[in-house]
Amino acid sequence: MRLKMHSKSAGGFTLIEVLIALAITAFVTVVAYTSISAALAGVESLRENAGRTYDINRAWMIISRDLRQLAQRPVRDEFGQVEPVLAGGEQARFPLSFTRTGWHNPNRYPRSHLQRVNYRIEDEALWRDSYPVLDRAANTEPQTVLLLEDVEYMELKFLASVQALVDRRDDEGLRTEDWRDNWVNEVGVSGDQFPPPAALEITLQLKDWGEMRRLYALPPL
Repeated sequence: MRLKMHSKSAGGFTLIEVLIALAITAFVTVVAYTSISAALAGVESLRENAGRTYDINRAWMIISRDLRQLAQRPVRDEFGQVEPVLAGGEQARFPLSFTRTGWHNPNRYPRSHLQRVNYRIEDEALWRDSYPVLDRAANTEPQTVLLLEDVEYMELKFLASVQALVDRRDDEGLRTEDWRDNWVNEVGVSGDQFPPPAALEITLQLKDWGEMRRLYALPPL
């Protein structure tokens, strides 16, 4: 009589094999999640830095554009006082205030192409004010634009003449520590007779980027 041999069929995975498979799956999932989270955090940080860089460059670009278009036009404020072409510093009403040209008028409104602008710090932010008229009335309201947030303070230094700039140049480059801290009307000089400086230095202290400085040579008037 021939005996038939029956092979024992496999009964599936053992408990240990299942646990090992689950552990491997969990490990791969954790690694993948960590990698994805790090990648998303990097993308978000890059997006924030790019946005901050754009805002800072935009603020400096607007300031540069306005100063390049400095115009020889004193104005009268809402109190009837004559403001010079440019004024600024801690003793001035605004950190920086001046008259600029180049105010675009695409709709051809009956107004001047000149414009008075102010730069000031409020609520740790840099603001730009512009007025619809040069000589203001008591009810004249400025148009206010937020230029840059997280600004701790703004400092200015003013160079009176080009000759003073030449005398202060040395091997270390341009030195501005002895420039004037304020550019306001001198005693006995009216606002319409007070000339603008030859150059100015603007310092912005940012919470995240630290101190930033720009030097501007003003156009001769």
